[in-house]
Amino acid sequence: MILLKITNAPEVMASRLGKFLESLTPHGLDETAVEDIVLSRLVENLQAEGISGDLLAVRGLDTDAGELRIRETMRVRRRLQF
Repeated sequence: MILLKITNAPEVMASRLGKFLESLTPHGLDETAVEDIVLSRLVENLQAEGISGDLLAVRGLDTDAGELRIRETMRVRRRLQF
């Protein structure tokens, strides 16, 4: 299993939208948009390599100092099977 944590969602959105528009969007929206883009591209690339599986966007997990933390309320935001 692979866990990917995106840590620069606001910067990615600012580079795509510009600083002014990015400042108007909530941080959570930035994370969701960037996660959706990454998930779509990962599926495309993995399928091109002949790999099949599931990709999940999950809320309620966090990493800190090499440890994985699970909050009380964890949910799958999006699931892609490929």
